[in-house]
Amino acid sequence: QIQLVQSGGGLVQSGGSLRLSCTASRFPLDSYAVGWYRQAPGKSAREREWISCLSSSDGSTYYADSVKGRFFISRDNAKNTVYLQMNSLKPEDTDVYYCARQNPYTSESTYAKANSYDYWGQGTQVTVSS
Repeated sequence: QIQLVQSGGGLVQSGGSLRLSCTASRFPLDSYAVGWYRQAPGKSAREREWISCLSSSDGSTYYADSVKGRFFISRDNAKNTVYLQMNSLKPEDTDVYYCARQNPYTSESTYAKANSYDYWGQGTQVTVSS
């Protein structure tokens, strides 16, 4: 069964750091673009905010303006895992975070569109206290 299993997250003070992990099973994660999203309380899955993507074709990374310079996406092929390193966290970063695999039949240029992703992790809570 294809799965994306997330770990990491938790409670951190403002200015702190956390690292989220997204480990794939039953497929090689380096063959797919991987994105990270976050979802605010009370908002639906359709309203998830795209925050980052790691290309499979050339390793390019993309970030939303809200996290640029603070969050960093990377991949460890040996562990079949993608990471999201989150630094200088702010209270407004508090959300549930999701990783997702981009559908290989869509263009990588659609990385910011949630409907271009076909498998999602279970989500992990990140809480930043002020």
